Amino acid sequence: MSKLLQPAELGLELKADNAIVWHEDDLYLLDQRLLPQRGAFLPLRSLTEVAKAIRDMVVRGAPAIGVTAAYGLVLAARERYAESPIGWFELMQQDFDQLAAARPTAVNLFWAIERIRGLAQGLDGNPEGPLLAEARRIHAEDIAANRRIGDLGADLIRKPTAIITHCNAGALATGGYGTALGVIRSAHAQGKVERVYADETRPWLQGARLTAWELVQDGIPVSLMADGAAAARMREGGIGWVVVGSDRIAANGDVANKIGTYGLAIAARHHGVKFMVAAPTSTIDMGLTNGGMIPIETRASDEVFSCGGQRVASEGAHAWNPVFDVTPAELVDAIVTEKGIVLKPDAGKLARLVQKG
Repeated sequence: MSKLLQPAELGLELKADNAIVWHEDDLYLLDQRLLPQRGAFLPLRSLTEVAKAIRDMVVRGAPAIGVTAAYGLVLAARERYAESPIGWFELMQQDFDQLAAARPTAVNLFWAIERIRGLAQGLDGNPEGPLLAEARRIHAEDIAANRRIGDLGADLIRKPTAIITHCNAGALATGGYGTALGVIRSAHAQGKVERVYADETRPWLQGARLTAWELVQDGIPVSLMADGAAAARMREGGIGWVVVGSDRIAANGDVANKIGTYGLAIAARHHGVKFMVAAPTSTIDMGLTNGGMIPIETRASDEVFSCGGQRVASEGAHAWNPVFDVTPAELVDAIVTEKGIVLKPDAGKLARLVQKG
């Protein structure tokens, strides 16, 4: 592994919205596996290193994976052009494939690959400059989309209330600002957030390590709870919304998100709590008619057997470790995107949203 760098070495503060950085011709990722105990950047100088960083959870969250992929392909183009100024694009096909295999569920990864591929195939000469400009556009567009999502989602929250969120859909999971946490940030600025209850999100504990860290940084009141406590917390009252992100949304409005989201949606419906999904339109996959077609990544059993590097499971036990689940559209009250809000989503409403300019 490359030597980790402190934020000051890159001229940065340790902030959630500085998690993906292009600096002096290389890509640097805030290593999310180390938070909150340590904040350090991993330098990446090749497409292979970028694919491994995505696979190994250095970076996670569908929009952040897409932005990272775009920058990774700039590194790939640089290397391929040096190898063959004439045949560089043909050589990049294996880079596109390698990157696509890194994480199967997050559709933003494939969206970013296709956007860079579409530009690259029409280029003459050294592709690095144009592709870097495009990667930076993707990054900037994601931040702008998140802020728009935040404002639109906050408008749905009519009065001060407590909110439950699951996993991390904040600045760390996006180009900056966040989707679900973008809504929470905007709503908090309007005085509408009494408290956020963050599910710890086993087995990687993104809620405990990342979401709580982001909210504490921003001065937003946050209480951490075990994933299994959410239904009981709803029964206690005072929860107006569940707000989550998404890694892929099917054409009919079915939503793939971190494992545990489906159960949270069921509990919300039972207790009369509204359920909001905040995601950019790049997360909507119109090629999949329903959530049953979304590929669900399954990861190693060791992630469930251990916690904080310490084994907690009995030897001889087996584990089932899907990373995501699918929440049916009928359990979703609102999908909020930068193009607008879809209430009670279905195929027709999503099609009209995606067609908007």
